[in-house]
Amino acid sequence: MLAPAAEALGVRFSVLAETADAPATQVISEVTVGDYTDFATLKAFAETVDVVTFDHEHVPPEHLQALAEAGHAIRPGPQALIFAQDKILMRAKMDDLGLPNPAWATITSVADAEAFAERVGLPFILKTPRGGYDGKGVRVIEDLAEVSDWLEEMPQLLAEEKVDFTRELAVMVGRSPMGQTAVWPVVETWQQNGVCKEAIAPAPGLPADKATAITEAILKVAGALDVTGVMAMEMFETPEGFLINEFAMRPHNTGHWTQDGAVTSQFEQHLRAVLDLPLGSPAAREEVSVMVNVLGADHEDLYQPYFHVMAHDPAIKVHLYGKSVRPGRKVGHVNAYGYDRDSVLARARHAADFIAGVDVDPYPDIPAPTHLAADDEKETL
Repeated sequence: MLAPAAEALGVRFSVLAETADAPATQVISEVTVGDYTDFATLKAFAETVDVVTFDHEHVPPEHLQALAEAGHAIRPGPQALIFAQDKILMRAKMDDLGLPNPAWATITSVADAEAFAERVGLPFILKTPRGGYDGKGVRVIEDLAEVSDWLEEMPQLLAEEKVDFTRELAVMVGRSPMGQTAVWPVVETWQQNGVCKEAIAPAPGLPADKATAITEAILKVAGALDVTGVMAMEMFETPEGFLINEFAMRPHNTGHWTQDGAVTSQFEQHLRAVLDLPLGSPAAREEVSVMVNVLGADHEDLYQPYFHVMAHDPAIKVHLYGKSVRPGRKVGHVNAYGYDRDSVLARARHAADFIAGVDVDPYPDIPAPTHLAADDEKETL
């Protein structure tokens, strides 16, 4: 999804892919197939480009540090990326910055877990510090007996209090080496089995003072960590305010709505930022924008339902990833936008679920936009 933005900016774009049939290889001509954990492979690739950036956080930080010391432009740099790679370091840094964290502790023994349980109670959340995503590497601990087996596999774990939140929120910022920043509206997100399913921009009913506090928080993080590129901050909203959950220093699922709903998409902004170009406007194009993920289900044929969705709702924007289908896997997303949240959300949900095969009604009764429905002289499309 970075490739169209690169083409529009007139930027040559190359990719280091793990396999010859990876999704990026389907749309990018300059492809190197190799192992991103192998330093020699990374170094050879870095020597072919002016700037190296990422679509995940799993590149070994020691390799990135070595590339940076050799004079390669690594953006975001390893000194920033480590806080998205290691959740324990991230928690400690948020405390240092005075930003709202849930209660947490580093766990290296059952005794550590017992002490944490005495402090926050049961259940609590246990995470692998590195590598977890989409609900992977996370456990809800109801009984301390559930801790010991994981410690046999992982010498260090992160414990967090189980937050009693009202909803989940996310916000994204773009930041360039020159220090220019641009923040998109805060969005409401909803997770299905630990995987982001929906994002609504802007977050419905979010008080202005809370939106301002969230914007100030992500700007503080981006500046303190010297972030280059786009960064997502996911949060739990609570009656008292919000608590930071996780970071991603790359284009992120919660920002996919920007492809069609913002003046500048997260993908274009990421390229502008890592190339130190002036940033684009993050303003929303419409009153409401919605992203709903297409999660793999029981059938592999996405084309026929995709074809129907495009014909049934020509204003829907469908983005498929070229991935093989398996249950729960993110294989695409749809965006919809307009001025009536109920209608926009219903359209996006139907399109995503019909493509996935979990909604089998080809002609659902989608609610009409409220102010149009009340005006008999206007035709509702």
